[in-house]
Amino acid sequence: MKKIALVICGFALLAGCTTGSKVTFNRGAATVQTASRSEPIFYNGKTYQLDYNYIEGKAAFDMKVSGLGPKQQQDAMKISTSALSYFACPDGQRGKLMGMPIYVGKKWTAYAQCG
Repeated sequence: MKKIALVICGFALLAGCTTGSKVTFNRGAATVQTASRSEPIFYNGKTYQLDYNYIEGKAAFDMKVSGLGPKQQQDAMKISTSALSYFACPDGQRGKLMGMPIYVGKKWTAYAQCG
């Protein structure tokens, strides 16, 4: 009787171990979200406006941040890269500026890519 019980337990354990996993892995290529956006961005206790468009020919985003002063280049850089990482870049990628932002017409303008 003990041998039959052991054999049944053994088969039950084997059956439990051999069933396939019910976890599905999606390993498709991550894509950059190239849709244009206009978002209010809350940074350092204030709200700024971010607008960006994807430029196909440059494979980069034209980022514009308004609400900052002409001496806030570092803030413009941080807002642009952080927002791009959040809104457009695939998981694990960060927004990277292509050169320094330029202050023109009360807006900081920069070009950025995911990478």
